[in-house]
Parts: sequence; structure tokens; C-alpha cells
Amino acid sequence: QVQLVESGGDLVQPGGSLRLSCAASARFFSIYTMGWYRQAPGNERELVAAIASGGNIDYTDSVKGRFTISRDNAEQKVYLQMNNLKVEDTAVYYCNARQSKYNYWGQGTQVTVSS
Repeated sequence: QVQLVESGGDLVQPGGSLRLSCAASARFFSIYTMGWYRQAPGNERELVAAIASGGNIDYTDSVKGRFTISRDNAEQKVYLQMNNLKVEDTAVYYCNARQSKYNYWGQGTQVTVSS
């Protein structure tokens, strides 16, 4: 069983920055692929960024060059640094941990980008 708790969501102006954190409680945290997903009202949940156990990283095209995902296996945390935020980044952001058939989600944190 893996528990995930996100934090860091907030209201920010366009062009601003936020850093999301995900604190995990898991045995063998380092084996999990950790990801950040987001879901805006009326939209499906989409992958934003993921970092595998070996360090491989993927980003959805719309955030490349603006967002950075990182992980600290010793602290069992995953981060999403978001720069140059846009109105279209507004969504609930979810932390995800997956490995083989196992898939876990956090409760989400709201990010609102608005002037």
C-alpha cells in the first residue's frame, strides 16, 4: 500500500511559478514510477510528467521547458517545479505511483492560474 499526499497548490498569476510536492509513504519507494497528472473541469485526467525508478523522465508537450519533475528517494518525495505558468495550466494536480499492476493516487492539489 502506498499513501500519497500532495501540497503546494495555490492561486498564481500568469507567468508565475509554483512548486508542488508529493510526500509518499511506501515500502521500496524507489522502485515506483512517480508521476504528476492533472485534471481540469470537463477534461480527462492527463499525464503532465513522470520520472521512472531509473531516472528516465517524460513530459507532456505543453509543459516541456516550463515544468521540471524530480524525486528524492531518501525522503520519499516527488516534486514538480512549474515556471511560466499559463491560464491553461489551471487544474487539480494529482501525484501517482505505479509499478507493475499497482497504481496509487493522492487526493490532489488545486492550481489556479489567473490574473
